[in-house]
Amino acid sequence: MIGFLHTLAQASYYIPSSDYYHGSTAAAGSMYGGYTFIGMVIVLLAMLLGGAVQMGLKSAFSRYSQERAPLTGAEVARRMLHQYGLDDVQVISTPGRLTDHYNPMDRTVNLSESVYNEASVAAMAVAAHECGHAVQHAQAYPWLGLRSSLVPMVNIGSRLGQIVLFMGIMLLAAGSSTTVAWVGLALYATTTLFAFVTLPVEFDASRRALVWLENSGYADRAMHGQAGTALRWAAMTYVAAALSSLAMLLYYALIILSRVNSNRE
Repeated sequence: MIGFLHTLAQASYYIPSSDYYHGSTAAAGSMYGGYTFIGMVIVLLAMLLGGAVQMGLKSAFSRYSQERAPLTGAEVARRMLHQYGLDDVQVISTPGRLTDHYNPMDRTVNLSESVYNEASVAAMAVAAHECGHAVQHAQAYPWLGLRSSLVPMVNIGSRLGQIVLFMGIMLLAAGSSTTVAWVGLALYATTTLFAFVTLPVEFDASRRALVWLENSGYADRAMHGQAGTALRWAAMTYVAAALSSLAMLLYYALIILSRVNSNRE
């Protein structure tokens, strides 16, 4: 990671010497320099990707919510769970939009009101996906177990990471050591790790959902293809979130390196 950051820093070596960093902006250039410029570009690209994915997801689910299906989301969930012998897993309706999730603590598949009640391709896909998580849990899917084991660490990292990180950067600005800043970055990095570990969990749940929909016969070829498209867009939101988290991690790391170099001058 550090070697990669230094490569980025070398690529931005000449940025602080440009006209932008002269005159009245000299102090800003000294503080942020090319390191932070590269970091800002990375964050901006991640934001643009996230926005594009959200638009694609909204468009896909709006379209496939209009495509009729033979079963409601709740019916799909109950039949899929029954086929896997998971009759002890409850299917419940939860308020809100895009609030669908599987809760391993109380073994419930929680479907948003529209997914629970609607008989549409989008509702069918979402319900089967959440049941895919229940199947993962029952079969001790390794990536799901790893993600669950990371939760306590991520809770600490998400709460303290940015606080410790900003304190470290402030200490660096005062000429102190880098220890606090790097500790803060390490805490913040737990959220990035969690985001990437989530990816195989989500992709596998979608795979299980599509296999079941195909084998069950409830989705014809057209509906199966539409469900696959909807789930791929949903999966891309997790990819965008992971890349966004990585972008912020790189941004903060480059700020630390900029202060380290500034303190050496």
